[in-house]
Amino acid sequence: MEKKRFIVELGSGADLHGMDVTKAACRAVRDAIRHSCLCGLVEILGRSNFEGVVVEVLVACPFPEQVDAATVLVELPVGKCSLRTEKGGMLAEGLCVDSFGEGCSSIIVANAAITVFVEME
Repeated sequence: MEKKRFIVELGSGADLHGMDVTKAACRAVRDAIRHSCLCGLVEILGRSNFEGVVVEVLVACPFPEQVDAATVLVELPVGKCSLRTEKGGMLAEGLCVDSFGEGCSSIIVANAAITVFVEME
């Protein structure tokens, strides 16, 4: 079955103190999906049950091997979802606050690109 792109949306997210790439990736995905409304799936294509919707997520972050894919994919409300990670994003100097834990002086920034496809017959 052929699939066609319906929308591409971008987002970014950060973890300011914990150096948690999964948290930053989740925030990037939430940022991207809150910028989009898939009303065209229902109003134009008549896909009220979101059957045949495929969602592909690309996350770029400093330590892609540390991203917990299952945790990030929970952020997506519809479709058959997949995640790919690659090196990117940003690691910036932050502020270490002792009460937030040790070794937390860097800010992790992740970027997400979410592509929604529709399977066409």
